[in-house]
Amino acid sequence: MKSNHLIRKILFLFVMVCLLAGFTVTYKGYELYRNALETQSLLERVGEVQQKEGYTSFAGLPDIYVNAVVSVEDHRFFQHGGIDVIAIGRAILHDVQAGRYVEGGSTITQQLAKNLYFSQEKELPRKVAEVFMAFELEKNYSKDEIFELYVNCIYYGDGYYSVGDASKGYFEKIPGEMTDYESTLLAGVPNAPSKYAPTKNLKLAQKRQKKVISRMEACGYLSAEEVETVSEQMVAFQ
Repeated sequence: MKSNHLIRKILFLFVMVCLLAGFTVTYKGYELYRNALETQSLLERVGEVQQKEGYTSFAGLPDIYVNAVVSVEDHRFFQHGGIDVIAIGRAILHDVQAGRYVEGGSTITQQLAKNLYFSQEKELPRKVAEVFMAFELEKNYSKDEIFELYVNCIYYGDGYYSVGDASKGYFEKIPGEMTDYESTLLAGVPNAPSKYAPTKNLKLAQKRQKKVISRMEACGYLSAEEVETVSEQMVAFQ
């Protein structure tokens, strides 16, 4: 009986410590989020991105490029409200299994929030701030606008920080003129720009491209026939 009582007491203390730690991290994250908005409003920050030279609107993006990015980055992007609970749960499981931080489960909205306001450091308060900012983005902008902002402020390697610059730099085209091959190739680059930039290692970039195409098929964005067509373009380009 004494042993059971001690176990219950230890469990109670453990739960209380976890709750306190969770509250502390959440509070610190909220403070980071509020301080970021006080330093510069969301409207002002978004306006800066939209005024960048070479900014590309959502309407100026090929459908296959949009579908490719959604497939590999956040396939429930058009359904969730800023965070993907399923992806977060999967990421936590993978992190526990690995015994270290290997996957974050961030949505496109969260990645945009990070790129607009926060550092790349993998700290819990920063991740919480990112979630609060993601909700702020979802409240004020449509999914198309969020996606548009995202592809105009992520890094594509070779000094290109927007889809317009990357398309022009790698293919000498505006985004709307990219072929299916170019669209799916470019969609895979931001995952690891130093590795997948076509000018660095085309074979590695195409290896990543194959994963992009595979995900598009799995998500229902490409039929088996369309996959074959893009694959033929890959062979022809080689």
